[in-house]
Amino acid sequence: MPQIQLGLYMMSGSEAARSVRWALQAGYRGFDGAQWYCNEREAGKAIRDFLADTSLNTAGLKREDVHFTSKLRDNSTSYDAVRKSIRKSVDACGLGYIDLFLLHSPYGGREARLTSWRAVEDAVQEGEVRMAGVSNYGVRHIEELMESAPRVAPVANQIEVHPFNTQTAIREACDKHGIVVEAYAPLARGMRFRHPAIVRLAKKYGCTPAQLMVRWSFQHEFVTLPKSAKQDRLVANANVGGFEISEGDMREMDGLDEGLVTDWDPTDAP
Repeated sequence: MPQIQLGLYMMSGSEAARSVRWALQAGYRGFDGAQWYCNEREAGKAIRDFLADTSLNTAGLKREDVHFTSKLRDNSTSYDAVRKSIRKSVDACGLGYIDLFLLHSPYGGREARLTSWRAVEDAVQEGEVRMAGVSNYGVRHIEELMESAPRVAPVANQIEVHPFNTQTAIREACDKHGIVVEAYAPLARGMRFRHPAIVRLAKKYGCTPAQLMVRWSFQHEFVTLPKSAKQDRLVANANVGGFEISEGDMREMDGLDEGLVTDWDPTDAP
């Protein structure tokens, strides 16, 4: 699973198509989509077109070199409805299979969550999906799933996590069960780029605030999902290999936590 992936949230189909192409050219090998984003078809086609174009795909990448994620729009107590929904996503992206398929949230209640998970497990076992995971799961939801003795272990929990929302308890629960944390909104949607500590540390390391926050995420070993529909920014966001944040500065950034939620927070859903 690539450690940095391009988030496709709030991108139109045409924006997703352009951004996927730019990102592949820039070295991205992972893309985070969802049924809710309504751009699975365009993102998948952009991947396929890039792989088939030898003038662009100079590295000779194959389908298995590119990681594509999608997510279930709504949990359901209808197993058949979820299986149908997963197949629709596989067909829409046109990639033959989806590398990682997530339950997008814990909404719907226990029965809907566990029924939906059973459908995802069967999609994995039937080859439609390679790996399964969850998104926006709080500690209680993680424990509920693990106590159900899943046939397919969740490999990832995608949550909002950045220096201003460090999600310590959820991260500890994920670590306990060997679940990778995927960090969405790792840039806090730009809301804290002018925070004095971020400005000072970005200047110290000779990087942008966005690069500083991506690097923080990297050093916590999260899979990081920065989103940008602008070519220069998506290229810069992935260019974080030239510096390392010191232990002291990492602790300072950890201490910026204010529980900032930039969009939604279903982690305490019943």
